[in-house]
Amino acid sequence: MNTKDMDSTPPPRAAADWTIDQNWSAYTSEEHQRWTRLHERQMQVLPGRACDAFMDGLSVLDLHGEGIPEFRALNEQLLPISGWTIVAVPGLIPDNVFFDHLANRRFPAGNFIRSDAAFDYIEAPDVFHDIFGHVPMLTNQVFADYMQAYGQGGLRAMSLNNLDALARLYWYTVEFGLIASPKGPRIYGAGIVSSPAESCFCLESPSPNRLGFDLLRVMQTRYRIDDFQETYFEISDFNDLFRATSQDFAPIYKHLESAPSYAPGETLSSDTLIQMGDRTYSRPEHSKAIL
Repeated sequence: MNTKDMDSTPPPRAAADWTIDQNWSAYTSEEHQRWTRLHERQMQVLPGRACDAFMDGLSVLDLHGEGIPEFRALNEQLLPISGWTIVAVPGLIPDNVFFDHLANRRFPAGNFIRSDAAFDYIEAPDVFHDIFGHVPMLTNQVFADYMQAYGQGGLRAMSLNNLDALARLYWYTVEFGLIASPKGPRIYGAGIVSSPAESCFCLESPSPNRLGFDLLRVMQTRYRIDDFQETYFEISDFNDLFRATSQDFAPIYKHLESAPSYAPGETLSSDTLIQMGDRTYSRPEHSKAIL
């Protein structure tokens, strides 16, 4: 999420809250097959790497590889579990609209699927990233509550002009978060579980740092948007994540006004170091996008 400069006017086919009809019947057989291929590729790497909550969510929602799911049918399963529903949107949406949906337990998901040319990398999240990557975690009650609290906090942060710090929290938890388990770190972030390469890199490469989650540290850490992350933050469990973030952020935002920000790969003496990265991964020269 980084849409603060977007035009706030919905496109012609969208409602005032930017929602649109999924138009499931319009998907082509090739698009359904593309979902199936993406799904099959991920299921070859995620067992033993994704956290139990994610894998359980896939099973509970029956998110199989037989074509793009219909949001209406998914909502019939998801709503009784956690009170969340999925709403279709045309792509990225303005921050205030995004936060309002989350605050009301609505998850906005793109209704389009990537092209074959963008099979390995997309700039804007598509239906596979949003549904396969995000929705299984909404079956976990604590994480579902965290997402709602995040939306509520986002609405307040807009009035306090602190969206950059809040975007870092989303990035390092919802998109690229790791969680501890008795068998080692596991993935829960949607940006990782929808990427076969990063699913392996984040856990098995000696290159990135893995640090214990600390709210202030996360909100002070910039991130890379077009390559593997240089640092991953690992929570102990979802209850700890919810407790850390279900507080009044006003004093935190006040502190951040004069606090430094840190480079994506920087480590501090105060960090809880799980893995000190050796930085052996060489990023392509075009990879320069840091927020």
